[in-house]
Amino acid sequence: MIEATLCFPRRSRTDGSGNERTDEVLLIEKRRGLGEGWYNGPGGKLEGDETPRECAGRETREEVGLEIDPEALEKAGELTFLLDGEAHTFCHVFRTRSFAGEPTASEEARPEWVPVEDVPYDRMWEDDHLWLPGVLEGKTVVGEFRFEGGPPLDEAEFVNHDLEWDVALGTR
Repeated sequence: MIEATLCFPRRSRTDGSGNERTDEVLLIEKRRGLGEGWYNGPGGKLEGDETPRECAGRETREEVGLEIDPEALEKAGELTFLLDGEAHTFCHVFRTRSFAGEPTASEEARPEWVPVEDVPYDRMWEDDHLWLPGVLEGKTVVGEFRFEGGPPLDEAEFVNHDLEWDVALGTR
């Protein structure tokens, strides 16, 4: 089973007059690999003995150039993805409002700040609309998502899910 991370940096912006505030999330359009052409948060597979927090920080830096202290990451979710009845991926989901730098494109990802109310769920994994809005509202989630007809996972059919909200998550 693959162990992976997703990271959702957030910021608030005001309009030129300082009156209108917009909450935004940093999404990437994947340029290669699993989910190519779809939007998601920066992230990827754990390497060696790194912790999920270290992985989320490293992947965000590699994909979009933001520097994030792993301790500034808030654990927001634990998602298990099953493919044809077998565990495929366990994903640690993080969010943060603390980072340095400006996002820049890489060979792997094209970053884009998106207003939270305009997240393009129609261009994301089919399950994202079930859990990501709650995560962006500050909730925690544990979820299991079942896909059939793979591999690969991004060509399989999403068939079912279970979600549990506002749970205490592991600190690893």
